[in-house]
Order: sequence, then C-alpha cells, then structure tokens
Amino acid sequence: MAEIKSTMDMVMERAARMAAGAEETNYLADEQLKEGMRLGAAYMRGEPGLGERLTALPEAEKGPLRKGAVQAMLRNIFLARESEKQELAEKAMHGLVEIGQGDGELLKILAEMKKILDGYRQHGEQLKEQLEAQFSQQMALMEQNLAKQTGQAMKLQPSQHPKFQEEWARIQGQLNEQYGKALQQLKDLVEQHLVMEVAP
Repeated sequence: MAEIKSTMDMVMERAARMAAGAEETNYLADEQLKEGMRLGAAYMRGEPGLGERLTALPEAEKGPLRKGAVQAMLRNIFLARESEKQELAEKAMHGLVEIGQGDGELLKILAEMKKILDGYRQHGEQLKEQLEAQFSQQMALMEQNLAKQTGQAMKLQPSQHPKFQEEWARIQGQLNEQYGKALQQLKDLVEQHLVMEVAP
C-alpha cells in the first residue's frame, strides 16, 4: 500500500511541476505580449525603428511581442470623421507595414482598409450635406415665423432643429455599423496575416 501511495505522490508531484511550468510559460508570454504593446505605443508616440526591433528579437520571443505590437497598431485604426484622428490610423497602418516588412498581401489589405476609412468620412460628409439641405427649407420657414413673432431677423442652422439631430444620429448609426463591420473584418485579416506568420 505504501508503494502505491508513493507512486501516486510521484504522479501528483510531476503534475504540480508541469502546472507550474505552464503557468511560468503563460506568464512569460503575457509579459512579452505587453512588451510588444509597449513597442507599438512607443512607435505611435514617434519613436522609430519598430520593424528593426522586432526583427532583432530571438525567435522564441518574436510571436508574442509581434502580436502585442500588431494589436497596439490595430487599436489606433478606427472610423473617424476628423482628419487628425484619421492621421493616427494612417500612422498605425505605416507601423503595420514596418512590422510586416512591406509584405505584398499585407499592403493589399491595408489599401482596402484605407479605402474604407476614406469612404466612411466622405460618405458621412455627403449624407450630412444632404440632410442639411433637406432641413434648410424648414429652417427658412422657422426664421420667417420667428421674425414675425419677435420683430427681429434670426439665422438658424439646420443642426439646431431637434429632428435634424435625431435623423443624423440614425444615419451615423447606420454608417458606423456598415463601415465598422468591413473595417473589423480587415483588422482581423491583418492580425491573422501578421501573427500567424510567426506562429510556431
């Protein structure tokens, strides 16, 4: 009986050692992923040399560090109406090109991504202009009524009309859903392409 117990103890000790080794491996991979995110964030702040740093890494560290850097870049690519925010997305795309070292397939995906970001902004501007044109006639009537009531001429903007805000919010929701899905698909493709490429 004592012999069986000692065999069981040995099996349990070995299982505990294996579990501890797995925890250590997971911890190390998590730390490398975070370091990769820090590298990506540093690039976004203007520090050069992202591609060279990742290329110089030992093969064992490349996967998690690269994944972290890719994720940091992808977080900075989002639908934006303001050109400053779109510049941030373009900088992140340049970072992805550095990580991918000019890979042709990646460049095609990023070109599609750029089209979606540009299309989102342009489409949004067009729809807003159309909506403002629709409401401008109503605003002219409101201005006339207010002038009659107050005796003073007033200039109202279509965006001041409560129905305008409601309609614009509905249109923006549709735009965000439509373009957001397409953008997410491309972001997933980029991550698969760049991260799976170095996976063991």
